[in-house]
Formats: sequence, structure tokens, C-alpha cells
Amino acid sequence: MILKRKLLIAVVLLVSSQSVFAEEIIVNAERQFDKLTKTTVRAMFAMRIHQWSDGTPVTVYVLKDNNPIHITFCKTLLGMFPYQLRKIWDRQIFSGTGVGPIQLNTEKEMIQAIADNKGAIGYISSTADTNSHSISTVEVIK
Repeated sequence: MILKRKLLIAVVLLVSSQSVFAEEIIVNAERQFDKLTKTTVRAMFAMRIHQWSDGTPVTVYVLKDNNPIHITFCKTLLGMFPYQLRKIWDRQIFSGTGVGPIQLNTEKEMIQAIADNKGAIGYISSTADTNSHSISTVEVIK
């Protein structure tokens, strides 16, 4: 009986923690679109797309590799593990063919950075407070 109760509690906690970290792609409010393909999002976060369609440089912001929101973002939206994304960045940096994203510590820093940079893209949990900032959420389509 105790084992069943512990198992039920573990399942409930696991399911509820997943919903807390549902993530959203955010961009500066000056971007004039509300959808990006999954392929484009992957390319942007892999640092392979360097400019928006209007020529504005893309600035990619991410949370630290061990942040639960970053881990969920990588797995669900990018379809890869954080270490795989890190490997892509490191290869570009060490070979001199590219630069890595700007790493931030908190969602609050992420929201502020996106609001302050016209070419910025990043992600936050769906529970983050974005009301007082000039950012837009972007739907990821297949």
C-alpha cells in the first residue's frame, strides 16, 4: 500500500513538473511574424542562421546548460539533448567558424535581453511574466 502511494505521488510530481516547464520561443516585439518552422528554430539555435529576413543580425540567448527550462527546450522544441547542442556550439567556436549564443542565468534576464535587442531570439517557460516587456511569443510549426 505504501509503495503504491509513493508511486502515485512520484507520477503526479513528474507530470506536474513537465507542465511547469512548457516553453515558448520569444523574440523582440519589433519582429513582424508570429510563426517559425521547427527547422528554422533549430538552425537559429544551432547558430546556422545569422540574419533575419530583413537583414537584422540574429542574437541567440539561452539559459545555462543545466537549467531545467533549457533541458526541456532542447528535448521538446529542438529534438536533441543539451549536450548535443553544446557540441555544435563548441565545434563552431573552436574551429573559428562561428560563435556561441549568449548564456543567461534566469528567465528574467532572458526577457530583458530579448526586449532590449531588436534581433534577439530566446525561450522561456509558459508561466513566466512577460506583460511589462516588449517581446512576442512565436509559434513553432512543422
